[in-house]
Amino acid sequence: MKNSKTTILIVAAAVIFLAGIIGSLFVLLSPKRSVVTIKQDGKTLMTLRLSEEADRTFVLPYGDSSNTIEIKGGRIRVKEAQCPDKTCVHTGWLSSSAMPIVCLPNHLVISFADSEGEVDAIAE
Repeated sequence: MKNSKTTILIVAAAVIFLAGIIGSLFVLLSPKRSVVTIKQDGKTLMTLRLSEEADRTFVLPYGDSSNTIEIKGGRIRVKEAQCPDKTCVHTGWLSSSAMPIVCLPNHLVISFADSEGEVDAIAE
């Protein structure tokens, strides 16, 4: 009798442990962030709530150069750039708060806002 209670306790602990791991992974991997800031020369040009943005493309000029930004399906990327290495284009869609999209020649940074409370204004 004592052996079956121990087995039940071990199984219950294992189920709770696995549920905690699965829940943690779900929270960490879910794309809950939708507020993005676009900065150039350290100044915020736009703050966008991607979940509310219509699909569109727009150009951000910088001197004699520019970046073409695409918003599609609640995601954002640099579609085209007039810079030598095009690292910003090859970065693809913004998907992680740990890695923003950066175009060094055009001084452009696209990143998720640190928190919903940091939104100063929503660009329309």
